[in-house]
Amino acid sequence: MKRLILLLFLWTLPAMAQNTPDGWAVYPTDKSYDELVDATKAAVKENGLIVVTQAGPTKAAAARGITIPGNRVIGVFNNDYAVRVLETSTSAMIEAPIRFYVTENPDGSANLSYKTPSFVFAPYVFEGGAPLQEIARELDKTFQNIAEDAVK
Repeated sequence: MKRLILLLFLWTLPAMAQNTPDGWAVYPTDKSYDELVDATKAAVKENGLIVVTQAGPTKAAAARGITIPGNRVIGVFNNDYAVRVLETSTSAMIEAPIRFYVTENPDGSANLSYKTPSFVFAPYVFEGGAPLQEIARELDKTFQNIAEDAVK
């Protein structure tokens, strides 16, 4: 079964790559939307970051009698990174918290997506220089670890 899932995933990679915006990482899963939201929040904590914000229209729409696929934005960061970013670029802090995006697919599975921290902080490198780039690279690895932990 795992081999079949892997083959299906590999088969869809070209289509996903064509539809993925620049700077984004997308992790398809067979987890349900609710499972992936919970797994993402747990992985954030396990990897040393904090869930700072959460927002999504799914429950509010349901309260109005409207059914839409699961959709949640989870903003994550921590104070250590905030201080370090501010030491390099005051402007770059507008991007914190950096967000994960959990979306439900028509088949009941869910995807975890995010803009890579290097992409998010790229416009501020003129101010933050090499130290900001180093922070972004650290966060790239942490975000990748979170995503990989969440989808397994």
